[in-house]
Amino acid sequence: MQQVAPVADDLVLRDLEVQGAEGLLPARLYLAGAPGAKRETLVVFFHGGGFVGGSIDEADDFLSHLVSGDRSQVALSAGYTLASVKPFPAAVEDAHALLLWAKKNKSKLSWNGKRLVVAGIEAGANLAAVVSLMSRDRGGPPLAGQVLIMPMLDPALSTCSMREVPVCRDKAAVIDKVADTCAAGYRGYLPNAADRSHPYASPLQSSRLKNLPPALILSAEDDPLRDEAEQYGAKLIKCGITTTVKRLPPRRSNNPVGATIVPVCLH
Repeated sequence: MQQVAPVADDLVLRDLEVQGAEGLLPARLYLAGAPGAKRETLVVFFHGGGFVGGSIDEADDFLSHLVSGDRSQVALSAGYTLASVKPFPAAVEDAHALLLWAKKNKSKLSWNGKRLVVAGIEAGANLAAVVSLMSRDRGGPPLAGQVLIMPMLDPALSTCSMREVPVCRDKAAVIDKVADTCAAGYRGYLPNAADRSHPYASPLQSSRLKNLPPALILSAEDDPLRDEAEQYGAKLIKCGITTTVKRLPPRRSNNPVGATIVPVCLH
């Protein structure tokens, strides 16, 4: 099994502000190696939190290992407007505006502008999937890939993995908690019921999935979001998008998902 790269001794984390759709947003840059060198790939990562919580801090471990393992890339953990401040489509508009800002300010990011990859976990993976659609629909910026980790893609919460009740009572309680958390997040993010079928809110419902960047979609065996991740991957493949779908082993409480997925991301 491929091992997770240790965090580099010369790893640098730099807080900065980036331009969102309606104002400045917090972000954090991760890079290792010579500070003046321009990296080939910029990975823009959107945090989780069910659209109503979370922060850029959550990606520290994952992105620190990611750039330590491959110094040809630099990563940016990006903030966005939470639903408690302003609901859909504020977050996705922020995500797209941030990509445009990154292309214009690549020198600030130690990036040469060649490869732009979007990534995210849970609600952030929704934004990564959606901003891939937006970038295609709006003529840019062009994306080299999308990495969706345990993505929230179905506001209806209708998949079997979200509704099934395992034999193990503890796992049943976990699924119930995740379902309740996702439902509460969607209620805050999509207060207008009509928005729940919009492809920029529910990419799983989109009928236009051609001409999107290659995708890596990751879930776990015990992940209630597993089925919607795999269904989305199947739809992308059917539309001719180069897509890798991986179902990882069940997660352990002392083994965060970030540590598990670093070896398979972007390779």
